[in-house]
Order: sequence, then structure tokens, then C-alpha cells
Amino acid sequence: MTVAREVAEPPALTVARRPAPAPRPEFRIPRTLMVRLGLIIASLLFMLPFYWMANSALKDIHELSSIPPTLYPHVPAFDNFVRAVTYIPFGTFLRNSVVLTAGVTIGSAISNPLIAYGFSRIKWPGRDFVFGIVMASIFLPFPVLIVALFDIFAKLQWVDTFLPIIVPAFFGNPFFIFLMRQFFLGLPMEISEQARIDGANEFQVFLFIILPLAKPAVAVVIIFAAVQAWGEFLTPLLFLQDETKYPLSIGLQFYRQSHDVAYNLLMAASTLIVLPIVALFIAFQRFFIEGVTAGSVKG
Repeated sequence: MTVAREVAEPPALTVARRPAPAPRPEFRIPRTLMVRLGLIIASLLFMLPFYWMANSALKDIHELSSIPPTLYPHVPAFDNFVRAVTYIPFGTFLRNSVVLTAGVTIGSAISNPLIAYGFSRIKWPGRDFVFGIVMASIFLPFPVLIVALFDIFAKLQWVDTFLPIIVPAFFGNPFFIFLMRQFFLGLPMEISEQARIDGANEFQVFLFIILPLAKPAVAVVIIFAAVQAWGEFLTPLLFLQDETKYPLSIGLQFYRQSHDVAYNLLMAASTLIVLPIVALFIAFQRFFIEGVTAGSVKG
């Protein structure tokens, strides 16, 4: 009976289960894409004034005064650049700017690495304290020093010369000193010790061992010093009195206030002033990025 019942009973029905649907992949925007998109937008915003300057430089006076303004010159007026050079004594202002920029750049390239070497590679009593005072001078605003500096340079009979602008660069800049010191601290001390064992004095160690390794940082100092000197306005305005000694930064402003200036020619001259700085950065951008990143590794 038991066997017959077992045979008579129908087999249990099995319900086939459907496989669970695979989860849909969640769409996520890569973080790097967002960063790059933000950098592109920021770059376009920074480039907008330069585009508007170049756009105005290529318009004639009628199109420049049209309302609403045009986004691009319909008939580019390339002769504006030729007229801008002859409309104002551009050559005189350019020569003065080149002389001032070259003097400040050379002074910065010589003084700042040497001073930073003394603050980073040589141990002497009170070194860190003196370095702290140098760094504290960064927070001292330049207008506070104007009267004292003018009095000093007037007694030296340097007023209305390029010396008050060029000579201070040979005594170092606090920010450049800090930048070079951070780079020197990242170099192993064993390099200097080995050179001293081989008979090199301290100046030879700096000139032939350390300085060649610091080319990226020196390039950063050169770029910063050149850009700052090329666009310097307050210091030349303070110490220069003869119009023939004005740099481009003051010369353009002086003629804008004293003469009826065609703004398309003024924008053309401004474009010519900006181009050397852009070319300088493009030529040395690899050293600029390498020097800044290497100098920020060790604090």
C-alpha cells in the first residue's frame, strides 16, 4: 500500500523562477571631466578681456563706436598697429621698458638664488630668525615706504633715473627668496658635502653644483621678475619725471589723459605690449610649471 500510494501521488510541480534583472549601470560623470570643464570655463573668462582688446584693436573708429558693439571686426584694420606705433613715441617707451625689464630681471636672477642659498644650505647663528624678518617684510605695503625711499634716492641723486627701479632688484625680493629657498631645501645635503670634501669652497658649491640643479626655479624667478617689471606703474611714476624716460605702462596712460586718443589705436598699442609677456610665458612654461611644483614639495 505504501508503495502504491507513493507511485500514485503526482510529482510536485516546480515553478521556474525568472532570473533577477541585472542592475543598470549607474551613469556617473568622471570627476576629471568636471575639473577640466571648470578649467576650460575659467580660461575662457580670463581670455575674454584679451579677446576684447584684440577685437577692438582690429576695428576702425566707426565700427568701434557702433551700438550694439560687434563681436568681431567685419573689416579688420591691421593698419591700426602701424598707426599706433607712430601715433605715440612707442619706440622710446619700448626702449625704456626693455632697459628696465632687463635690469630688474638680471638683478633678480643674480641676487635671489644667492640669498636663498645662504638661508637654506649654510648654517649660521640666527639664520631662521633673520629669514622670518625677511618673510615678514612681504606684508609691509609699498605705499608705507614711498616717502622713505624717495628721500633716500633723492639724497643719492638717483631721482629721474632708472637706478631706483633697477638697483633694488640686486638686493633680493622676499617672495623670490622664499621660492628659491624652498627649492634648495629639496636638494640633498650630501651633494654639497661631497663637493666640499673634493675641495670646493662655498661659492663654487653654489655656482657649479647647486645653481645648475635650480634652473627651473631660476626660470620661475626670471618670468615673475620680467612680468612685474614690464607692467610696473607706480615705481616709475614715482621716480621718473622726464617724459622721454617713461616706460610703456606710463606712456600709454600719460597720452590717454593728455591727448585725444583713438581707442582703437590705444588697444592696438596695448596688444603689442601684452604679446611679449605671452610669448615669454609660452616659451618658458615648462620650466615655470616644473619650478613651481618642485619648490612646493618641501615646506
